[in-house]
Amino acid sequence: MAEESGTGVSSRAERKALEKAKILQRESERKIFSLVRRVLKKPEAERSEEEAAVLLLHRDTVEELCKRQVRRNVLKRKQEEVFDDAEELKSKVRQLAVAVKQANHLVVYTGAGISTAASIPDYRGPNGVWTQLQKGRTVSSSDLSKAEPTLTHMCIRMLHKEKMVKHVVSQNCDGLHLRSGLPRNALSELHGNMFIEVCVSCSPVREYVRLFDVTERTSLHRHGTGRRCNLCCGELRDTIVHFGERGTLEQPLNWKGAAEAAKKADVILCLGSSLKVLKKYACLWCMNRSASKRPKLYIVNLQWTPKDDLAMLKINGKCDDVMSLLMEELNFQIPVYDRAEDPILSLATPLRPEEVDSHSREVIAPPDGRQDCLVNPGGQAEEATAVQGGWFGRGYGKGRKKKKTAS
Repeated sequence: MAEESGTGVSSRAERKALEKAKILQRESERKIFSLVRRVLKKPEAERSEEEAAVLLLHRDTVEELCKRQVRRNVLKRKQEEVFDDAEELKSKVRQLAVAVKQANHLVVYTGAGISTAASIPDYRGPNGVWTQLQKGRTVSSSDLSKAEPTLTHMCIRMLHKEKMVKHVVSQNCDGLHLRSGLPRNALSELHGNMFIEVCVSCSPVREYVRLFDVTERTSLHRHGTGRRCNLCCGELRDTIVHFGERGTLEQPLNWKGAAEAAKKADVILCLGSSLKVLKKYACLWCMNRSASKRPKLYIVNLQWTPKDDLAMLKINGKCDDVMSLLMEELNFQIPVYDRAEDPILSLATPLRPEEVDSHSREVIAPPDGRQDCLVNPGGQAEEATAVQGGWFGRGYGKGRKKKKTAS
């Protein structure tokens, strides 16, 4: 018994000694890295003999620090915005115009870069949300309902109207493609739409388009908006797909439409996207085909993207500038956004009187200032649009295996 007790004490002492040795080793390594880093910062001519000896003694540490610096420099270059000069930009846009004219099935992928002109920040640009957070800066919140479709949004709508663009796949949640007049059967909003809330207790899922940002109370894994379905009284949830979540809604995500469009595409035009998220969606890139049978890729972005080496053409310019030149090359007039014709005004389901105070976000009001479309004065349950696919959700899966409750 005494032997067992002695063995236990011995093993504990050994573990403690081992842990202490590991801590001391880490501390020693940290001091060596700090010393070598300090020496490397000095110009070679200014280093003393002792400092030169330190570098010789710790060659592995020097090599590791040099590798880290190379990686930092590469990352910094990738984050820099590059602008083509005016002549090069025009030349590249001419090449893009030829590709657009010759395309049989052109699909457009859009990211946050097409909405920066509407004062909506992007994520990875110099003033992007994540860039600012990485620098330890605070990011001011803004009501995105005040934004309006940009020149790029309106150009895309016109190109679709002229049957040159077949489908648009967007990572944006700002709803500006919908508000530009682009039909929903030609749109996949992969990460949701901030103006749409749904009742997943109804079958098929019932959709409510609102004139304000419905995501005021929602966040990662918390999607309840606080309002109730007019028919079943189930809690409504937003349609946003946050990082770390998997989108399961048929609409407005429309993954089926996106995958079918990618399968048919012979040209893909990427506008204002870093592609760091989109690249992970294998069904959008036809990578199971041989390189010669994949869609031709054209990219418009100011920063590096992981698809640059696969692109037929990379245009370093602002989306509005590029699209303006493209429309000129194609001899198309750019439509002007008119709030009076904003589709969201006619699609919106009015709030019931008891729901008027359920949010504090800016409301998209008609240009004449009428408020009758914002509230249902009678308080009677208006039938909301059931998601079935296309413009009204036609093609929604008939038999859902199980209902999901709002989280």
